[in-house]
Amino acid sequence: MTMEELHALFLEHTTICTDTRKITENCLFFALKGPNFNGNAFAQEALNKGAAYAIIDEVEFKTSDRFILCKDVLETLQELASHHRNHCKAKIISLTGSNGKTTTKELINAVISKKYKTIATYGNLNNHIGVPLTLLSIKENTEIAIVEMGANHKKEIESLCNIAQPDFGYITNFGKAHLEGFGSIEGVIQGKSELYDYLIAHNKYVFLNADDGIQKEKLAGYTKKMGFSTSNHHYYNITFLGVAPYVSLEVEGVQINTQLVGKYNFPNCCAAILMGKYFNIPLEDIKSAIEGYQPQNNRSQILSKDGFDIVLDAYNANPTSMKAALENFSLMDANQKTIIIGDMFELGNTAAEEHQAIADFAKQLNFDDVHLVGENFFRTKTSFHKFPSFVDLKEYLDKNPLKKGALLIKGSRGMALERILDILK
Repeated sequence: MTMEELHALFLEHTTICTDTRKITENCLFFALKGPNFNGNAFAQEALNKGAAYAIIDEVEFKTSDRFILCKDVLETLQELASHHRNHCKAKIISLTGSNGKTTTKELINAVISKKYKTIATYGNLNNHIGVPLTLLSIKENTEIAIVEMGANHKKEIESLCNIAQPDFGYITNFGKAHLEGFGSIEGVIQGKSELYDYLIAHNKYVFLNADDGIQKEKLAGYTKKMGFSTSNHHYYNITFLGVAPYVSLEVEGVQINTQLVGKYNFPNCCAAILMGKYFNIPLEDIKSAIEGYQPQNNRSQILSKDGFDIVLDAYNANPTSMKAALENFSLMDANQKTIIIGDMFELGNTAAEEHQAIADFAKQLNFDDVHLVGENFFRTKTSFHKFPSFVDLKEYLDKNPLKKGALLIKGSRGMALERILDILK
């Protein structure tokens, strides 16, 4: 079957499924493989549950015309996504970065959808599978698609750009994330900048934070760009007003009061505002979109529970975002400040050094009570309460309840520190 024929089939069956537990009637099932599973073995089950066709890459599983045999299912999914992307008229905005991608993507979508028909990456489906699935969710009437791109090693963003072929791009920042794969902060910069490299090579448009020296330097000679800054009047000026605890800012004399905690969310808002201006969205609509956005999924959420004012930021963590969260929390107005922070993953051979640095940084901020959770934090040299696992923390808190007040909860996704909400007393 040619790609044109497969795409025609897709236009008749526009739902893509890769998990037999989520099969919908008349979908296309792509039998992807993983380290511990072979999707081909589940293809018949997908058809039994209602899939119209199953795309497979092992001939022994083809027992009827409803099985479509290809060379490689993942490559076919990616090629179909690129074909569909070129079939549709939607413009693509791609964004990557070490921190803030998903929040920034949601803010951009909130702003641009005020005027245009948009789609955006669902959740954080931003990898070699998620990006194709996002592209395949583009409809005939979609005008702009906001595509988040994640990476944990070099050449991954380059590959995603070749699939998505973005018209616009933005990098949130360069931080100490996925050092195990990138090798160093220099590797992070090189890997994330593959988005710039693609856009420049194809003469596409770039948005930038002109207060970020790395971005400014890398784009110094490029003309198809628009940036924001708090001080450089060669760029679009946006003023940071403060956090109490939510970010407030001013643009063109208009104050915008967000529902986002932490100064680290200020540039995320600025990026959305900048793109709103580029796409000629009225400032009052930009303001409405930014002020109406509420973070979800354990991302810098403000909660009140049982006498605690909680900053729940348990979706992800790396040294850069952890330091920013601690610094922001230290500025909050509260009589009792308690932090519970969990291990940061994918740091490779820098893990011990980076966890110790965070423990030392927390010491400087003079919090009232500090609890470190996870094997890496447990090995740090500090006087803080340390626990090798969540179970150990829970046993301690059952006997030693936290004092009421402000509470920061932050850690990598694998630590699942949102479970703390269930044991507060």
